[in-house]
Amino acid sequence: MPGPLQGIRILDLSRVLAAPWCVQNLGDLGADVIKIERPDSGDESRHWGPPWLADADGTPTRESAYFLSANRNKRSVAIDISKPEGQRLIHRLAGQSDICVENFKVGDLARYGLDYASLSTINPRLIYCSITGFGQDGPCAKQPGYDYLFQGMAGLMSVTGERDELPGGGPQRFGLPIVDLFTGMYATVSILAALHHRDTSAEGQHIDVSLFGAALAMSSGVLSNYFNSGKVPKRTGNASPNITPYGVYPCLDGQMIVASANQPQFEALCGALGKPEWKSDQRFRDNAARMEHQEELHALFSAVLRTRPRTDWEEIFSKVGVPAGPINDYAQAIAHPQAKHLGSKLRLPHTLGVMAAGVANPMRFSATPVEYRRAPPLLGEHTREVLVERLGLTAAELVRLEAARVITCAAKAAPPRAGEG
Repeated sequence: MPGPLQGIRILDLSRVLAAPWCVQNLGDLGADVIKIERPDSGDESRHWGPPWLADADGTPTRESAYFLSANRNKRSVAIDISKPEGQRLIHRLAGQSDICVENFKVGDLARYGLDYASLSTINPRLIYCSITGFGQDGPCAKQPGYDYLFQGMAGLMSVTGERDELPGGGPQRFGLPIVDLFTGMYATVSILAALHHRDTSAEGQHIDVSLFGAALAMSSGVLSNYFNSGKVPKRTGNASPNITPYGVYPCLDGQMIVASANQPQFEALCGALGKPEWKSDQRFRDNAARMEHQEELHALFSAVLRTRPRTDWEEIFSKVGVPAGPINDYAQAIAHPQAKHLGSKLRLPHTLGVMAAGVANPMRFSATPVEYRRAPPLLGEHTREVLVERLGLTAAELVRLEAARVITCAAKAAPPRAGEG
């Protein structure tokens, strides 16, 4: 079965991560994505390596792993939007599109007639999503920004890391660009909602999603603590600010996570540890009491857990329904039996003649599954294909536009070697 967004056409004017991540989601759901890139350099994340995709001989190419992570199921068309003829090509593509996604600085695309006001005149049904650092208006709207900046500005780093008074204490960034990823997901949801609205009204609209706003929204739980207590949240390391026992504990041969989130799980945990008396200890009678005595409880639990290896405790806790497990690195995580069952590692045939690895989309549909039709493209790989298919350009027109440096067309490479995969 085709994906749920089959027939939806997307004009992708985005680059780097937040917006491309959004569009990749829509491409996985079956949408036909045309990614517009600068003819000379393309999406700047193409150059954010190493690591690079290796060619059939094992030699690193100039296709960055970063770019590969957010650009599958897209066709790359290299058009110079600074040139009037390039702008006219984009206008014609926009007239045929359902959705346009861009993440230029506020006002930049108006110079080229590619802003919402201009494109909605051409296509009133167009859903136009702008993803920026601070949003389309407000005192900081024209300022640029990347994920790292918003991890700091929006407070995320103030609650990430070990407590100041402990060794290694201080603010830490997340180990991945979490604000970009959350922003991309908020944009995905927004676009799908706008599609539903268009189905009932026949009207497109402009969607404004910002990294700063997304970073604050994803902090809802921590901000709720602040709103209701008046206390500014602090770093708690691996301990939860709201639940205990819920954290990292030492075992005989390493560390493990124990995540007991309710009273029945706490009581089952006490039994599994051979300490049923802790269930009736007034210090630990409920979660509120346990939070008051969090360090005492952690010390007691640690003393017992240190007596056996982690795998023993995992088996014991699994039998009584207490969530617990290891702190895996990514090699261990992707090799986990459940990850293999979910098919979490993809391998798609790349134009360079090798298989490009990626991570599967976690959305699983019973009737309209996600699709993996294309590996991330080379710069300008589909320029000819799209301009002929969509706009009916002739071979002579393509030659003239390429000679005028309005477009570039990538040379085709060999398909993957037989047996590779």
